[in-house]
Amino acid sequence: MFPKPRTSLTPNTYDYESLPLVKPTGFREYDARWLFQKEINLMGVQALGIGLGTLLHELGTKPEIVTGHDFRGYSSSIKYALISGLMAAGIKVKDIGLAMSPMAYFAQFDLDVPAVAMVTASHNDNGWTGVKMGAQRPVTFGPEEMGRLKEIVLSGDLKTRDGGGYEFIENFPARYIADLTNRPKLKRRLKVIAACGNGTAGAFAPQILEAIGCEVVPLDTELDHSFPRYNPNPEDMKMLHAMADKVREVGADVALGFDGDGDRCGVVDNEGEEIFADKIGVMLARDLSTLHPGSTFVVDVKSTGLFVTDPVLIKNGVKADYWKTGHSYIKRRVRDLDALAGFEKSGHFFFNAPVGRGYDDGLVTALAVCDMLDRNPGKSMADLYREVPKTWGTPTMAPHCADEVKYEVANRVVKRFEAMHAAGETVAGQPIRDLITVNGVRVVSQDGTWGLVRASSNKPELVVVIESPVSEARTREMFKAIDDVLRENPEVGAYNQTF
Repeated sequence: MFPKPRTSLTPNTYDYESLPLVKPTGFREYDARWLFQKEINLMGVQALGIGLGTLLHELGTKPEIVTGHDFRGYSSSIKYALISGLMAAGIKVKDIGLAMSPMAYFAQFDLDVPAVAMVTASHNDNGWTGVKMGAQRPVTFGPEEMGRLKEIVLSGDLKTRDGGGYEFIENFPARYIADLTNRPKLKRRLKVIAACGNGTAGAFAPQILEAIGCEVVPLDTELDHSFPRYNPNPEDMKMLHAMADKVREVGADVALGFDGDGDRCGVVDNEGEEIFADKIGVMLARDLSTLHPGSTFVVDVKSTGLFVTDPVLIKNGVKADYWKTGHSYIKRRVRDLDALAGFEKSGHFFFNAPVGRGYDDGLVTALAVCDMLDRNPGKSMADLYREVPKTWGTPTMAPHCADEVKYEVANRVVKRFEAMHAAGETVAGQPIRDLITVNGVRVVSQDGTWGLVRASSNKPELVVVIESPVSEARTREMFKAIDDVLRENPEVGAYNQTF
């Protein structure tokens, strides 16, 4: 019988080395993330593996799973603890080794395996670990499955059984790379910066871009799990600034930046302009809807309002569906609506056939950007960006708020704006035109300027995004109005970045 997990243990004690530690807040809406050693120990990861195996049996899923791990100093040990638990639960494990998350999703198709458990902390700072899980390709777990997994693990209802096994799949990256590059080469010779922040994508992105005909300038592609320059996160302004500096230095056509586990892509144009991912989504939607008129695109509530107001998208008959932020939510919505693609402001992009298989892959996004440039030989990335109507938006900003209270605080903020709307009060000096509460609250003023507040799904933070179609001044006015409401809650701390 496996010991019941504890929700807290003191490090450097007998109990810590003899019992599983699993902090409940690590079970997020659509994946799992903990501070390794502080919130989960290796026995806790083993318990998670047994719990996941128990859930797979409960769901009636064929007891086979793909595993992989990202490039952090502790990810391999965490993966093997997870594998130990999965095997104890009677699951046959196919291990693809060091990988990006989309490689593990691809492996579900290529190896004909239904389930996946990718060990990664994605773009979180060092010290974090986590697991992205799914039991039905191409989607990953949502709140229902994560809630049940949490219940199984924390209750100690961990069922071991016979039938488990292990197989290491040698040189699996070659299969993934061949799948992406078995295609015509670009007609246009593009000089492309591949920026990887010393994360996992550095082992794969340059050769994939070279194989389709790009001249590649590597930037921080050496694997180094200390992340010496900045966290590999294409929403982080430090990474975007480094990409912009390199564009100006070498005269590149575009810079493509990948996050720590390679499922997201950020873009800087040939003039060194940092293009937020939702605007890249508009540009790709313009390009793809010209080829596929009448397409549906799913976008998250953090994204620009241009998906419904852009004249090219309107002309091409595009249907835009605003949905909950989170890779699992958007992925499922893309599948359920049979949308051509889904776009998140974070840079998670999901392409259905004929572009992709429905899961988020930063390299598929990078190839889509290169193909867009290839289809517009007389235009630069900056030219294409200038054709998109101008709006003034912020990066994703995240004030600290503890995991234990962040959803409660977000609910308070929603209720506050609902009360203001009902009372006819103004926000940032204008009446409230609309409130979108599908995921937190998106407050839209009369002139179309909007501000979003929601709880982060994977860190102890809230999320704030502002955009105005009018001016930067209106963006700043809305930010102040949103921040004033946030400061009514003492649990809200400092921002990770502002604008």
